[in-house]
Amino acid sequence: MHKIFNVSAVCNPRLHYMVDITDRLRKIRTMVDAGQYFTMNRARQYGKTTTLRLLGQFLEKDYLVVSLDFQMLGAASFQTENTFSLAFARIFLRTLQRNGDVEPEKCKDMLETWGKKIIERRTDYVLQELFEDISDICGASKKPMVLFIDEVDSATNNQVFLDFLAQLRVYYINREKFPTFQSVILAGVYDVKNLKRKFVAEDEHKVNSPWNTRAGNEENGRLRTFDDCPWDYRELAPYSIAADFLVDLGFSAKDIAGMLTEYEKDYQTGMDVEAIAGLIYDYTSGYPFLVSRICKLIDERIAGSGNFPDKASAWTREGIQEAVHMLLAEKNTLFESLTGKLEEYPELKRMLYTLLFQGKSIAYNPDDASIGIALMFGFVKIEDNGTVSVANRIFETRLYNLFLTTAEVQESDIYKSAARDKNQFVQNGHLNMTLILEKFVTHFNDLYGDRGETFLEEDGRRYFLLYLRPIINGVGNYYIEARTRDMERTDVIVDYLGEQFVIELKIWRGNAYHTRGEAQLSEYLDYYHLKKGYMLSFRFAKKKEIGVKEIVVGDKLLVEAVV
Repeated sequence: MHKIFNVSAVCNPRLHYMVDITDRLRKIRTMVDAGQYFTMNRARQYGKTTTLRLLGQFLEKDYLVVSLDFQMLGAASFQTENTFSLAFARIFLRTLQRNGDVEPEKCKDMLETWGKKIIERRTDYVLQELFEDISDICGASKKPMVLFIDEVDSATNNQVFLDFLAQLRVYYINREKFPTFQSVILAGVYDVKNLKRKFVAEDEHKVNSPWNTRAGNEENGRLRTFDDCPWDYRELAPYSIAADFLVDLGFSAKDIAGMLTEYEKDYQTGMDVEAIAGLIYDYTSGYPFLVSRICKLIDERIAGSGNFPDKASAWTREGIQEAVHMLLAEKNTLFESLTGKLEEYPELKRMLYTLLFQGKSIAYNPDDASIGIALMFGFVKIEDNGTVSVANRIFETRLYNLFLTTAEVQESDIYKSAARDKNQFVQNGHLNMTLILEKFVTHFNDLYGDRGETFLEEDGRRYFLLYLRPIINGVGNYYIEARTRDMERTDVIVDYLGEQFVIELKIWRGNAYHTRGEAQLSEYLDYYHLKKGYMLSFRFAKKKEIGVKEIVVGDKLLVEAVV
């Protein structure tokens, strides 16, 4: 029985094709050995739970690992300090018992006493006694204890949860005086220091906010901001003691190649492992869920269908493009989570819109709230030059599709024009990009030709993408090449039925600049192994020659359109 690619729940090396994360586990173990307290905060479906599961196995020889998941606790568990303390004690105790490694006898006796308290559901059992019991168990254990809490940000009552973190912080700081955990690892999307932001967002969307337990700080039945809380969050937040978690949980092209090599041993498809791994990385930037999802689609849905009669034909550039097309068209929990955040955080939506459509370079600023949100949720990444870019091509295209398919946008004249024209652009199964540019030039100048320079700079590229969208929708994909995106130049890459098209969008800055642009496009075509490229220039001059022409640059044919 062969393994499969897994995109749901925890990955198991015995059952699933996986990236080898041994080096990452060694790095995290170094932090555990040093007795560090840290948060493993990454975006949704980024491999946090799988990493914790494998880390527990990696540590079990030398440590007693207590691995908990706050999703095991229902909303009722967070209602009061008493209900939370009992619920936490229950899952903690059961985890210890299942480990079967709680000797010596003194520790067993403590567990029995602890179990009685839980069974009796003592109404006076609170956090202070909970941590005293945990301290006693830690002191009696023959191995140092390590605490994992997964989905730590799923807590539904802010006050009780933060009180718990405060107690955990106190015991950790004073661990030389009071026995406690060797190391604490909290895993979730939100870093602990960003939980403030989560609770404010949730409060804005809930009528019965958990903040409402504090009298005198409510407005119309709700606290309006986190800062209305009557105790100082900074005194409770444990980030002042948390070590930086710098281990990269994303996959490199080499990591992906290792996983595909294991697959290739089973199926002998003849794929070029390094090339295929590189292409998958180009689309995903190593986002674990996206990598596994593309592989799963190729293996289980593309191979043996349509133009891909077997696995050998599926594990190709064309197969990857088809998988990307299928991925972008599906609904999944990752995409739903990401798009949901755009409604929760309007400043995030505005920043991404500016980044995508106006080509403005956004410098990373750790104090910028919208950038912090985008990084936390995995929307963006920080480039080597200190600017912010969308995290990967998949997210970028999904966001473009979202912004370009609203009801308002589809009522625009340029979108309607493309929808009317679309049937004439595919001839014998091939997309006629030259004709698309010709029609776009005509429609654009008819509709917007009298607009000014500001319009062209901020909206020109958006209108071309808006025109392109209904033409390739359902068959092709497009994305923006991040390496060339700026205020004056953007390269759009279109994948359509196995063919690729490179269209450079640029603002006209004079003949010399334009000539340099032609040379740059020619060089860029070499990267994609193409002999034909396209250029769409937006010119401000009142006297300009609009239209489409072909020119030869070296061994390349360039189709140039001017609007």
